Order: sequence, then structure tokens, then C-alpha cells
Amino acid sequence: MIGGKHMRGVETRIQEIRHRIFREVARMAYHTEWPVDKRIEELPYKIIPGEVGNFRNDVFLERAIVSERLRLAMGLPYRGAADPAPVSTGIEEADKPETYYTPPLINVIKFACNACPEKRVYVTDGCQGCLAHPCVEVCPKDAVTLDRTNGRSKIDPDKCIRCGQCANVCAYHAIIIQERPCAAACGMDAIHSDMNGKADIDYNKCVSCGQCLVNCPFGAIADKSQIFQVIRAIQTGERVYAAVAPAFVGQFGPKVTPGKLRAAMKALGFADVFEVAIGADLCATQEAEDFIAEVPEKLPFMGTSCCPAWSVMAKKRFPEYAGCISMALTPMALTARLIKKEHPNGKVVFIGPCAAKKLEAMRRSVRSEVDFVLTFEEMTGIFAAKELDLATIEEDPAGVNDASTDGRDFAVAGGVAKAVVNVIKERYPDREIKVANAEGLRDCYKMLRDAVAGKYPGYLLEGMACPGGCIAGAGTLADPARSAMMLNKYKAQATMKTAADTPYKDTLDKLKY
Repeated sequence: MIGGKHMRGVETRIQEIRHRIFREVARMAYHTEWPVDKRIEELPYKIIPGEVGNFRNDVFLERAIVSERLRLAMGLPYRGAADPAPVSTGIEEADKPETYYTPPLINVIKFACNACPEKRVYVTDGCQGCLAHPCVEVCPKDAVTLDRTNGRSKIDPDKCIRCGQCANVCAYHAIIIQERPCAAACGMDAIHSDMNGKADIDYNKCVSCGQCLVNCPFGAIADKSQIFQVIRAIQTGERVYAAVAPAFVGQFGPKVTPGKLRAAMKALGFADVFEVAIGADLCATQEAEDFIAEVPEKLPFMGTSCCPAWSVMAKKRFPEYAGCISMALTPMALTARLIKKEHPNGKVVFIGPCAAKKLEAMRRSVRSEVDFVLTFEEMTGIFAAKELDLATIEEDPAGVNDASTDGRDFAVAGGVAKAVVNVIKERYPDREIKVANAEGLRDCYKMLRDAVAGKYPGYLLEGMACPGGCIAGAGTLADPARSAMMLNKYKAQATMKTAADTPYKDTLDKLKY
């Protein structure tokens, strides 16, 4: 995985500017004495002060980019450089206690885009002009030749098909394959160049996984947020309940325990905090029931439903096999339904690692259950606006709701299938369950293509759009490897081992519909 996975956990300039945006939007929501339209017009100058740019050489360009980021963070539509309207245009639509996401969720800020070449292969100065010249020998199009003046290789771009064979055989690694990072990270091949060479998203292909967002080294891609709306809902007296994904472990710092997180959320005004792993337990239970009932008698295989980007990809690429993707509600939806069953007048905000959950919450079937979606990164902006130090806050001994080890394991690749299999084995110990899993949408597509071709008869397929699973989602902050280690410690503390042990299993039938 390029870029984003390796940048996660590193405080880059892009993360710095995103953090400033989220913090200032949250501050704007908390300070009700400030007129919102006036405040948002001033914020680009507060975030980028002075006469010299902090991140680029052009201070005016920086402020223009910040302006669009502010609009997207408010949930407002992106505008191009040709639109002459003020930053605050349409702000009245965002200044409401409840505003749903409107598509497109993920946007390219065109004037922030570097117009990177889509893909190119070229010879660097590292070429030693070796005698073997294997690069010449392997090229299927005779695009690589020798420069007789210096003995080095050169590539004819008109003949080159960018297969990369020359780069693979170079003993000095002097031939480079350079891809546009956002396009390379997109497993749906949804990103191409517009007429100006800028990145452009094909929304008919996009599944809002957010990998382009975290892999763009210019910070030119941003998604919409509901930071402002969540705070407004709390301020208006709504009882807002936080449903926190199990991937939260380690996202707010190594010293932030579940008890500290609960205390911080209560300090912000949330009515209560629930762990989405309880919904994961229910999801695993339902998928186990469906698998036993339908595979292989009714379905040739079954794919898990947990990751919305994976399930949408599967249905887009293989619509005739859409029925093979589990119809079970996701952990987010099940947890939200459980909360609203107990608190019918409450509002639910899902807080997690995933950009695609914002898209899932827009579905009509989920919209009535999940009122808001925030990422962990967006939550840090809210904590910063209220100047809450989670590492030093007094611990709430209640922590978060207990869930099983397997339910918490949903956060890592392979964990969903493992949880489903363990439920089946507990009920049908003699039943053999074959599993295949993939991480990253390209590999997910290959797995599903092979399943359609008959390679995985009677299998349970687990797909995760993000390499490593939810702990590497677009809305995470921590290094995925470190998060995985902390999650292993956290899930070991669970009082229940498998999802079959969940005390909420008797409510599952009522929550399905």
C-alpha cells in the first residue's frame, strides 16, 4: 500500500492543516455568540495568518484551499476557483442541528491538485550504463534503447506501455515507475485526469473508501464532515449517544483508556457511550445464521457485510451476485438500532475510522437509525476545541459497554470471518467452514472474481477495503501496526470470547427489521 498506510501515525503538514480546520469548525459551533457567516469568512486568515504562505509559497492559494476545506468540514458543497461567491454562501443550510451528508462525499479541490502524471516509467541518473542492459532485452515494445554517448538507457514515452518490466530487472533500481498516489490507492479505478490534468473522481465507480484522501501528498482531496451539526445537536438539548467503533483503541493516544474516552465524551455533553463491538457481536451472530441456512444450498458463497465499501464494490462490479453479499445489518446500524430501542428520542452519532460509513448512513434504511457520522480524526478537533486532554482526564470506571473478544476483533482484517466461524462452530461443531479474505479493494475484487469463477465454492468471504482492516481506515490517526497491538490487549480484556455469548442476542430478531 502506498502513501497513506505509511504516513499514518506521522504528523505531516496535511494532518496539521486538517486538524486546524476541524478544531476551528468545532470552536465556531461552541461559540454561539459569533455569527457563523462572519466567522467562517475570517477563519482562512486565522488559520493562514500573515503575508507568506506556511505550506505553499502563495498565501492567497493557501487561504483559498482552506476556504474550501472549511466548507466541506461544514458539510457544504465544494466550489471551484471560477465560482465568485463568498465562503459563507449557503451557510444557513449547515447551521442546523441536523444536516445529512449530501453527495458527493469525497471531493477533489482542483486548485490544490498537483496534476500528477497518471503513470510514467523513466530512467533516473542512477543508471550506470551497465553492459548487460536487461532493460532493453525485456521490453516488449522496443521502447528502451541505449544512449550511445553515455551508455545509459532511455525510454521512448510514445512506445512505452508502462508495464514496468524494465524497472523489475534493473540491478541498480535506476528505473522508476511513478503513479499518481490517489489513483494508485483507488481500488475501483475511479480516478483519472480532467482536461487540465487534475485528478477527477468518477462517482459511478467511487465507493467512498477514502484511500485517495489519505494518500494524496498535496492534501487536495477532502470529505465532508458533521462536526458542526453534532455540537449543535448537543447544544439544543438533544440526547446524543456516541457509538464508538472498536478501532478507537490507540487513536487518541497510548494512555487513553476506554474509561478516559468515556469521561471525555461525557464532558462534551454526550448522554452515553456505547461500543459498536456489541453490534459486531450481533452482526456475526446473524451472518452465522444466514450462512448455515443459505450456503451452499441457496448461495454458492457468502460475503460479509461489515465493510460498506467492500459490499458496495461487490454489488457494483458483480450485480448478478449481489445476493451473495450478506444482508445482515452492519455493526454500526445494529448498535444504533439497539440504542434507539432503549432511547427512542435520542440521536446517535457513529464515531469510527471509516469514510464509507458516512455514505452508509445516507442510505434510507440506515438514515433513521444513524443521525451523524464522525471519524476519529474529526473527534480530535472537537476535543481540541474544548481543550480536553484525554491522557490526563479522570477515568470513568464504567468504561464502555462490554463486548466479546471476537466483536472487538472486527477492527482488524480477518476478524469478521473469524467471529462468524466461531459462532458457527459453537452451534455446529462438526461443520467445516472454509474462509477466504482480502484487504484493499483491488485484492477484494480479485477474490470476488475468483469466487464468481467457482474457485471458492461454499466459502465465507471477508472483504476489507482498507489494508489492515478498520484500524487503517481513512479517519484514523495512529500507525496501523501499533493500533493492532493495542487492540490485541484490549480484546483480551473482554469477559466474553465469542459473539455467541452476547447478552443482546435475544433482541436480534427485533433489530433486523
